[in-house]
Amino acid sequence: MTSSSDRSPAVDVLSTRTYEIRTYGCQMNVHDSERLAGLLEDAGYVRAPGGSDGEADVVVFNTCAVRENADNKLYGNLGHLAPKKASRPGMQIAVGGCLAQKDRDTIVERAPWVDVVFGTHNIGKLPVLLERARVQEEAQVEIAESLEAFPSTLPTRRESAYAAWVSISVGCNNTCTFCIVPALRGKEKDRRPGDILAEIEALVAEGVSEVTLLGQNVNAYGSDIGDREAFSKLLRACGKIDGLERVRFTSPHPRDFTDDVIAAMAETPNVMPQLHMPLQSGSDPVLKAMRRSYRQERFLGIIEKVRAAIPHAAISTDIIVGFPGETEEDFQQTLHVVREARFAQAFTFQYSKRPGTPAAEMEGQIPKKVVQERYERLVVLQEEISWEENKKQVGRTLELMVAEGEGRKDDTTHRLSGRAPDSRLVHFTKPDQEVRPGDVVTVEVTYAAPHHLLAEGPVLDVRRTRAGDAWEKRTAEKAAKPAGVLLGLPKVGVPEPLPAVSGGCAVD
Repeated sequence: MTSSSDRSPAVDVLSTRTYEIRTYGCQMNVHDSERLAGLLEDAGYVRAPGGSDGEADVVVFNTCAVRENADNKLYGNLGHLAPKKASRPGMQIAVGGCLAQKDRDTIVERAPWVDVVFGTHNIGKLPVLLERARVQEEAQVEIAESLEAFPSTLPTRRESAYAAWVSISVGCNNTCTFCIVPALRGKEKDRRPGDILAEIEALVAEGVSEVTLLGQNVNAYGSDIGDREAFSKLLRACGKIDGLERVRFTSPHPRDFTDDVIAAMAETPNVMPQLHMPLQSGSDPVLKAMRRSYRQERFLGIIEKVRAAIPHAAISTDIIVGFPGETEEDFQQTLHVVREARFAQAFTFQYSKRPGTPAAEMEGQIPKKVVQERYERLVVLQEEISWEENKKQVGRTLELMVAEGEGRKDDTTHRLSGRAPDSRLVHFTKPDQEVRPGDVVTVEVTYAAPHHLLAEGPVLDVRRTRAGDAWEKRTAEKAAKPAGVLLGLPKVGVPEPLPAVSGGCAVD
């Protein structure tokens, strides 16, 4: 514990206190931040106005530990807040998430002005720890070693009125040598199917029309409850929920991706024709060194089966370039898989040491210059394939769920943006009639770029939805309150198929 002199003195809390949450990492972190926001608002806090830049009464960092410089980024941000905190009596700073779970007491040693440190297993304690730190004028460091309450049982403040994350499991049983997440999130723990479906039904009753099922290794769902077909059964059960229009999931692992899941995807109308299947490497020796329990042939076999069952499926992936020991021949095998699989999108990463992982201590670390050169070749190839695959969409008629905040140039181009069933981003001409986020429009694709599509002709049909009604209601309620701030780095709205920052807990 640090002395109270390292923090601003406590003050009586007579007025409403504001909060800001800064989120780094994968979808699980974003989902956790929605829970943290719900907990704080349930305790009487209100979200700080947009652009407050650390002026909130409580600033919470929900951290990621998978990047080599994750700690430097955190301490840099904490250092930026130190003078603001010193000049504002009563301001509090909390640090949670994977880096907090890993570093624990180190955080208050390096940044003694931090008031609360909490881990991945006890996010529900944040309001109590903040109050305890305020009253005792002493830092509160509380890291649970196992899950205290499933995050979905906690209050939530969802970022979207029409789309929602639904966590079906936490933790991971894999031992990939580049990933530290299992050590921080723990072994896989599954929710009861009835609890998951009850949450989805409640969300649909609120106006949500799209859900993304979330887990560190989402298709391993059932291993904790002894049912290897539990995930496919869950997908089929989602298909029976009236009002639920779109179901997605992320991220699966090739090891656990079975034929019954492919059948459930193909046969359940509201399960979208989209799949994110992490490759990591196309080389069998590298996959073995990564401790990935599949090989190139198995991976390409899955892709072939999915394409046979769902011809219009958009398949995306994750690839790590420059893993220790990777040779030019190994890299060529990765390029071979990329050419064969023809991913709609690939999230590519240059290998960097993750402290605490076995790979960080391996021999054969690849020079940065070599990694960079391979990475650039991979990006060029994937860009070509993405563009070619998108060009195949030209002339197709698609139903789009109108999105909020996904078209950065929409105001200047007089367009709106939406997601196709396969999650491709489509910018379309704004129709004369009102269209709200969550509504569904029908358009014809007229142009393809590598990362988006255009529908430049008139909108063919507009369907107003309960999800659009929910967005309209929330917007009206917000108009009477201070503007909110975003939950950190990843974009909000319709959950994307991948996090903005990946390479760890969402990369299985």
